[in-house]
Amino acid sequence: MKESIEVRDAFKAFGNGGKRVEVLRGINLFFSRGERAAIVGASGAGKTTLLHILGVLDRPTSGKVFYWGEDVFRLNERDLALFRNREVGFVFQFHHLLPEFSALENTMMPCLIGGLSKKEAADRAEAILTQVGLRDRLPHKPGELSGGEQQRVAVARALVMDPKVLLADEPTGNLDKKTGESVFDLLLELNKVKNVTLVIVTHNLQLAGRLSRQIRLVDGLPIE
Repeated sequence: MKESIEVRDAFKAFGNGGKRVEVLRGINLFFSRGERAAIVGASGAGKTTLLHILGVLDRPTSGKVFYWGEDVFRLNERDLALFRNREVGFVFQFHHLLPEFSALENTMMPCLIGGLSKKEAADRAEAILTQVGLRDRLPHKPGELSGGEQQRVAVARALVMDPKVLLADEPTGNLDKKTGESVFDLLLELNKVKNVTLVIVTHNLQLAGRLSRQIRLVDGLPIE
Protein backbone atom coordinates (compact mmCIF):
# COMPACT_ATOMS: atom_id res chain seq x y z
CA MET A 1 0.00 0.00 0.00
CA LYS A 2 1.23 3.49 -0.83
CA GLU A 3 3.16 5.26 1.94
CA SER A 4 2.91 2.37 4.38
CA ILE A 5 5.50 0.40 6.33
CA GLU A 6 5.26 -3.36 6.72
CA VAL A 7 7.38 -5.69 8.83
CA ARG A 8 6.93 -9.22 7.56
CA ASP A 9 8.00 -12.39 9.40
CA ALA A 10 10.94 -10.64 11.08
CA PHE A 11 13.18 -12.70 13.34
CA LYS A 12 16.22 -11.42 15.20
CA ALA A 13 18.66 -13.63 17.05
CA PHE A 14 21.92 -12.83 18.81
CA GLY A 15 24.79 -15.11 19.76
CA ASN A 16 25.60 -15.15 23.48
CA GLY A 17 28.48 -17.30 24.67
CA GLY A 18 27.83 -19.86 22.00
CA LYS A 19 24.10 -19.80 22.67
CA ARG A 20 21.55 -18.39 20.24
CA VAL A 21 19.08 -15.97 21.82
CA GLU A 22 15.96 -15.17 19.81
CA VAL A 23 14.77 -11.66 20.62
CA LEU A 24 12.14 -11.31 17.90
CA ARG A 25 10.22 -14.41 16.81
CA GLY A 26 8.29 -13.65 13.65
CA ILE A 27 7.08 -10.06 13.82
CA ASN A 28 4.29 -8.99 11.47
CA LEU A 29 3.26 -5.34 11.71
CA PHE A 30 1.78 -2.69 9.44
CA PHE A 31 1.90 1.08 9.87
CA SER A 32 -0.01 3.54 7.71
CA ARG A 33 1.10 7.09 6.89
CA GLY A 34 0.52 9.51 9.75
CA GLU A 35 -0.23 6.79 12.29
CA ARG A 36 0.99 7.18 15.87
CA ALA A 37 1.80 4.02 17.77
CA ALA A 38 3.50 3.01 21.01
CA ILE A 39 5.61 -0.10 21.50
CA VAL A 40 5.57 -1.23 25.13
CA GLY A 41 6.72 -4.25 27.09
CA ALA A 42 9.05 -5.44 29.80
CA SER A 43 12.78 -4.75 29.70
CA GLY A 44 14.45 -7.19 27.35
CA ALA A 45 11.27 -7.81 25.35
CA GLY A 46 12.92 -6.60 22.15
CA LYS A 47 11.37 -3.14 21.84
CA THR A 48 14.55 -1.31 20.87
CA THR A 49 15.61 -4.18 18.60
CA LEU A 50 12.29 -3.92 16.78
CA LEU A 51 12.62 -0.14 16.49
CA HIS A 52 16.13 -0.47 15.03
CA ILE A 53 14.90 -2.96 12.44
CA LEU A 54 11.88 -0.79 11.67
CA GLY A 55 14.23 2.16 11.16
CA VAL A 56 16.67 0.06 9.08
CA LEU A 57 19.48 0.66 11.57
CA ASP A 58 19.82 -3.09 11.96
CA ARG A 59 18.96 -6.01 9.70
CA PRO A 60 16.70 -8.83 10.84
CA THR A 61 18.16 -12.33 10.96
CA SER A 62 15.35 -13.23 8.58
CA GLY A 63 12.24 -11.50 7.31
CA LYS A 64 11.58 -8.30 5.40
CA VAL A 65 10.74 -4.64 5.93
CA PHE A 66 8.83 -2.79 3.22
CA TYR A 67 8.74 1.00 2.91
CA TRP A 68 6.23 2.27 0.35
CA GLY A 69 6.17 -1.22 -1.16
CA GLU A 70 9.96 -1.51 -1.46
CA ASP A 71 11.92 -4.26 0.31
CA VAL A 72 14.49 -1.88 1.80
CA PHE A 73 16.96 -4.50 2.96
CA ARG A 74 17.59 -5.41 -0.65
CA LEU A 75 19.47 -2.10 -0.89
CA ASN A 76 23.23 -2.08 -0.45
CA GLU A 77 24.67 -0.37 2.63
CA ARG A 78 25.32 2.94 0.87
CA ASP A 79 21.83 3.20 -0.59
CA LEU A 80 20.32 2.04 2.70
CA ALA A 81 22.14 4.84 4.52
CA LEU A 82 20.86 7.37 1.97
CA PHE A 83 17.33 6.03 2.35
CA ARG A 84 17.54 6.29 6.14
CA ASN A 85 18.85 9.86 5.90
CA ARG A 86 15.92 10.94 3.70
CA GLU A 87 13.01 8.94 5.04
CA VAL A 88 13.52 8.19 8.75
CA GLY A 89 14.15 10.42 11.76
CA PHE A 90 15.36 9.08 15.11
CA VAL A 91 15.04 10.43 18.65
CA PHE A 92 16.74 8.53 21.46
CA GLN A 93 16.54 8.64 25.26
CA PHE A 94 19.92 10.37 25.32
CA HIS A 95 20.05 13.21 22.84
CA HIS A 96 23.54 12.40 21.43
CA LEU A 97 24.21 16.03 20.54
CA LEU A 98 27.79 16.99 19.71
CA PRO A 99 28.91 19.20 22.63
CA GLU A 100 31.28 21.38 20.61
CA PHE A 101 28.57 22.47 18.15
CA SER A 102 25.64 24.85 18.58
CA ALA A 103 21.97 23.88 18.44
CA LEU A 104 21.88 25.16 14.86
CA GLU A 105 25.00 23.24 13.82
CA ASN A 106 23.80 20.00 15.47
CA THR A 107 20.50 20.28 13.65
CA MET A 108 22.24 20.93 10.32
CA MET A 109 24.19 17.66 10.44
CA PRO A 110 21.71 15.35 8.63
CA CYS A 111 21.37 17.95 5.85
CA LEU A 112 25.12 18.16 5.33
CA ILE A 113 25.39 14.37 5.38
CA GLY A 114 22.58 14.28 2.83
CA GLY A 115 24.52 16.55 0.47
CA LEU A 116 22.64 19.83 0.94
CA SER A 117 24.53 23.10 0.76
CA LYS A 118 25.57 24.78 3.98
CA LYS A 119 23.08 27.61 3.39
CA GLU A 120 20.15 25.30 2.73
CA ALA A 121 21.12 23.21 5.75
CA ALA A 122 21.22 26.31 7.95
CA ASP A 123 17.89 27.58 6.60
CA ARG A 124 16.20 24.23 7.22
CA ALA A 125 17.71 23.93 10.69
CA GLU A 126 16.64 27.41 11.70
CA ALA A 127 13.09 26.78 10.47
CA ILE A 128 12.63 23.51 12.37
CA LEU A 129 14.29 24.85 15.54
CA THR A 130 11.86 27.77 15.41
CA GLN A 131 9.00 25.29 15.02
CA VAL A 132 10.04 23.40 18.17
CA GLY A 133 10.30 26.62 20.16
CA LEU A 134 14.05 27.24 20.12
CA ARG A 135 14.32 30.31 17.90
CA ASP A 136 16.30 32.16 20.57
CA ARG A 137 18.67 29.27 21.31
CA LEU A 138 20.27 28.72 17.89
CA PRO A 139 23.86 29.68 18.87
CA HIS A 140 23.82 27.87 22.22
CA LYS A 141 25.83 24.69 22.71
CA PRO A 142 24.25 21.66 24.44
CA GLY A 143 25.94 22.47 27.76
CA GLU A 144 24.13 25.80 27.76
CA LEU A 145 20.70 24.22 27.25
CA SER A 146 18.32 22.53 29.68
CA GLY A 147 17.55 18.82 29.33
CA GLY A 148 14.24 19.57 27.66
CA GLU A 149 15.86 22.03 25.26
CA GLN A 150 18.53 19.49 24.35
CA GLN A 151 15.84 16.91 23.56
CA ARG A 152 13.98 19.48 21.45
CA VAL A 153 17.18 20.00 19.45
CA ALA A 154 17.33 16.22 19.00
CA VAL A 155 13.73 16.25 17.74
CA ALA A 156 14.56 19.10 15.35
CA ARG A 157 17.61 17.20 14.08
CA ALA A 158 15.43 14.12 13.49
CA LEU A 159 12.94 16.13 11.44
CA VAL A 160 15.20 18.53 9.54
CA MET A 161 15.25 16.32 6.42
CA ASP A 162 11.44 16.19 6.50
CA PRO A 163 11.22 12.39 6.88
CA LYS A 164 7.96 10.51 6.53
CA VAL A 165 8.72 8.44 9.65
CA LEU A 166 9.80 9.48 13.15
CA LEU A 167 10.99 6.76 15.53
CA ALA A 168 11.58 7.57 19.19
CA ASP A 169 13.20 5.27 21.77
CA GLU A 170 12.25 6.34 25.32
CA PRO A 171 12.38 10.03 24.30
CA THR A 172 11.16 11.19 27.73
CA GLY A 173 13.00 8.59 29.81
CA ASN A 174 15.82 10.94 30.81
CA LEU A 175 13.57 13.89 31.64
CA ASP A 176 11.53 14.95 34.64
CA LYS A 177 7.76 14.42 34.44
CA LYS A 178 6.81 17.95 33.37
CA THR A 179 9.58 18.26 30.78
CA GLY A 180 8.88 14.77 29.48
CA GLU A 181 5.23 15.59 28.95
CA SER A 182 6.22 18.76 27.11
CA VAL A 183 8.48 16.81 24.73
CA PHE A 184 5.75 14.20 24.25
CA ASP A 185 3.24 16.95 23.44
CA LEU A 186 5.71 18.29 20.87
CA LEU A 187 5.99 14.88 19.18
CA LEU A 188 2.20 14.57 18.96
CA GLU A 189 1.89 18.07 17.54
CA LEU A 190 4.54 17.40 14.89
CA ASN A 191 2.81 14.14 14.00
CA LYS A 192 -0.39 16.10 13.42
CA VAL A 193 1.14 19.05 11.56
CA LYS A 194 3.57 17.10 9.38
CA ASN A 195 1.55 13.87 9.00
CA VAL A 196 4.70 11.99 9.97
CA THR A 197 4.30 8.37 11.04
CA LEU A 198 5.23 8.29 14.73
CA VAL A 199 6.36 5.13 16.54
CA ILE A 200 7.50 5.50 20.15
CA VAL A 201 9.09 2.92 22.43
CA THR A 202 8.21 3.78 26.02
CA HIS A 203 7.87 2.30 29.50
CA ASN A 204 5.41 5.06 30.38
CA LEU A 205 1.99 3.48 29.93
CA GLN A 206 0.24 6.77 30.66
CA LEU A 207 2.00 8.42 27.73
CA ALA A 208 1.52 5.33 25.55
CA GLY A 209 -2.21 5.57 26.22
CA ARG A 210 -2.28 8.94 24.46
CA LEU A 211 -1.33 7.31 21.17
CA SER A 212 -3.91 5.78 18.88
CA ARG A 213 -2.34 2.32 19.00
CA GLN A 214 -0.40 0.31 21.58
CA ILE A 215 1.70 -2.71 20.62
CA ARG A 216 2.93 -4.85 23.52
CA LEU A 217 5.90 -7.12 22.92
CA VAL A 218 5.75 -10.39 24.85
CA ASP A 219 8.28 -13.14 24.26
CA GLY A 220 9.37 -11.59 21.00
CA LEU A 221 5.87 -11.31 19.55
CA PRO A 222 3.45 -8.36 19.34
CA ILE A 223 0.09 -8.25 21.09
CA GLU A 224 -2.33 -5.41 20.28
